[in-house]
Amino acid sequence: MTATLRAPRTRGAFSGVLLVLLGIWGGFVPFVGPYWDFAYTPNATWTSTSGRWYLEVAPAAATVLGGLIVVAGANRLAAAFGAWLAVLGGAWFVVGGPLSTLWTADGANAAGSPVGDSTRQVVELLTFFTGLGVVIVFFGALALGRFSVVGAREARWAAEAADLPDPAETADPRGDAGMTRPMSRPMPPVSNPEEYQRPDWEQEQPPPGGRFARRTDPEGTGVPSDQRVAGPKDQS
Repeated sequence: MTATLRAPRTRGAFSGVLLVLLGIWGGFVPFVGPYWDFAYTPNATWTSTSGRWYLEVAPAAATVLGGLIVVAGANRLAAAFGAWLAVLGGAWFVVGGPLSTLWTADGANAAGSPVGDSTRQVVELLTFFTGLGVVIVFFGALALGRFSVVGAREARWAAEAADLPDPAETADPRGDAGMTRPMSRPMPPVSNPEEYQRPDWEQEQPPPGGRFARRTDPEGTGVPSDQRVAGPKDQS
């Protein structure tokens, strides 16, 4: 059980790096966006407000921390915790602004209002809050999905830790999908090949023609095998 919790560090590298970058963007854009008149009020650089801290900086910090845990996580539980932390941060980017109207005095959004014309306001809404949060939730869920799957490498690690045969070496030679046969010990060498009894799946298949097909007479009885099965043929 403990061995299956191990995971390669590269499994969450892609999602984790993107989560870190998205979190950095979400935490810095409200302070540097006013340089290009791309901001929420107040349209001033490096100006701190309570709304910016708990609606943008706090979820951005959760996203960055979760992304770092996903990147560095070699344990499934730790990596899943980091992914969930990033998912919660992204969800707060989406719902934090509308929920802030419930505790502000005048019922306004605590993050302020977007500046510029209507097109710029739509872009600011997407890149500051809703769109950014949805993308963060997507990559956090992607990381969760990747760490919830036990790959062949992790199964091999678990088998080595438990001193069990490799699942790839115990596969049924018949090729049955998903079926494996336990191998307790290797088969001893056969000194006389004539005494070797082949397994059922290696036995020769009956010739085509069905039950009443003519066969050889291995017992030397002088009666064809089809007559021994179905009865002698009518001589008349």
